[in-house]
Amino acid sequence: MADITDRTFEQEVLKSQLPTLVDFWAPWCAPCRIVSPVVEELGEEYEGKAKVVKLNVDDNPDTASRYNVMSIPTLIIFKNGQPVKTIIGAQPKENIRRAIDEAIGS
Repeated sequence: MADITDRTFEQEVLKSQLPTLVDFWAPWCAPCRIVSPVVEELGEEYEGKAKVVKLNVDDNPDTASRYNVMSIPTLIIFKNGQPVKTIIGAQPKENIRRAIDEAIGS
């Protein structure tokens, strides 16, 4: 799973041919540490069908601000350069999987 930055966001996410889940997180965030392994597993499961990346909000505040990320973890799924689904807080793997499946299918 790739770490992206404000600088690489457009190329890695907005111009991606695949639906892309962005995990907005920070190292000090306990719920982020809970969600991180789940997000990594989903990245492996969906390889070739969807892309999964992480963006550290402390190091990359511009992108977090642009998408109104107020609390973390926030997962936003982008498709064709647009956000299509937002999941806030630590969620069960099934909820995240369902959101990815919807993005792939839509």
